[in-house]
Amino acid sequence: MPWRDVTPRDGLAGWHKVGGNATYEVVDGELVGRAEPGKANSWLVSDAQVGDFIIEFDAKTDPVLNSGVMIRGQSRPDYRNGVVFGYQAEIDPSKRAWSGGLYDEQRRQWLYTLGRNEAARRAFRSGDWNHYRVEAIGNRLRTWINGVPAADIVDDMDARGFIAFQVHAIPDADAARHPEARFRSVRIITDRPARFAMPATGIAQQGWLSNRLSDAERRAGWKLLWDGRTNAGWTSAKGTRFPAKGWTMADGLLTVEGSDGAESANGGDIVTTRDYRDFELSVDFRLTEGANSGIKYFVDPALSKGAGSAIGLEYQLLDDARHPDAKRGRDGNRTLGSLYDLIAARNLSDPESPGKRINPPGEWNRAVIVSRGRHVQHWLNGFKVVEYERGSPAFRALVAQSKYARFPNFGERERGPILLQDHGNHVDFRSIKIREF
Repeated sequence: MPWRDVTPRDGLAGWHKVGGNATYEVVDGELVGRAEPGKANSWLVSDAQVGDFIIEFDAKTDPVLNSGVMIRGQSRPDYRNGVVFGYQAEIDPSKRAWSGGLYDEQRRQWLYTLGRNEAARRAFRSGDWNHYRVEAIGNRLRTWINGVPAADIVDDMDARGFIAFQVHAIPDADAARHPEARFRSVRIITDRPARFAMPATGIAQQGWLSNRLSDAERRAGWKLLWDGRTNAGWTSAKGTRFPAKGWTMADGLLTVEGSDGAESANGGDIVTTRDYRDFELSVDFRLTEGANSGIKYFVDPALSKGAGSAIGLEYQLLDDARHPDAKRGRDGNRTLGSLYDLIAARNLSDPESPGKRINPPGEWNRAVIVSRGRHVQHWLNGFKVVEYERGSPAFRALVAQSKYARFPNFGERERGPILLQDHGNHVDFRSIKIREF
């Protein structure tokens, strides 16, 4: 294969440093990055830019030092004062062990966590050398860690950019001993790399194409629940037609318009025209400041009469920092990602870092709901935040303490439609897709 060795050499010709205070040098053929006190990440950036390529390298980091390699990296003066941003193949020596995941540095955060890829998590050897492979071919990026498939995304944000080796910023107490990130045996194919791409791996692909499905997603059973243009497949939750006001469809966005925060008082909630039972639902949403909305499932039409929103299990959408509902309910069970009024969202994927990963109002987040039988999970931006069993004694005890206590067998229907809530605040939706099991 037409590999080219691109391991940095003595003097670091063809590379330049951007960002923080870390130092870089070549020692015995290895690139060594040493952390120094400071709050900014450091990068050794290639002068050259590449488009489609396959890269392999070995990496070893101190167990306290997160790191990564930038793929099609970007930096420009008009974006956050020239900060390095873009796709990064993660090197994660923590107990979370998401090495090989794909992170969108300084932009959208995680594009592919290893929260649902236990084999890749186990493949990483903290404190030892690990072998990485990354394929960036067209709009598809795939990674492997020690030969184990780790991540697979399709995304059309960046078609070319630089390669960069990261030394992550760390607390001063850890920086005092100058922990190191080491890289060696860096080689790349840029001449028609698709000829040498690995075969299909079987891991799930994460699609980031707005209102579009990749071929791999279609093969996996995904279908668009909103076509990006029309109200096909959707209707009013309390009527026979799509609302005549309160909802707009333009520029690839399905938008519920603001109406002073009144619940279901303008256009009203909208629901799918068919029911779902065992499914995985993915919804990209963008809140405005102070916004409240929700994604409901197993909605019960018989309980959806009269004023207010339709009744069903709810994945809460909320600006936790500004909306008063975040402080109501019990123990935060009305905050973003929560099973509304029942179970508070917590970072279940990374117990050592309990805070939720949230992109602020004005930026996109991804909500995922997985329902198999009576087992349900909520995911937020690649992190599992809620897990429960519908109809279990624990679930029924929570219902008995909630605003739903007056509804017999609440949340225990075998099937029901999916609902997007009108809570009187402006919220944008796109890339609404579902697959059934």
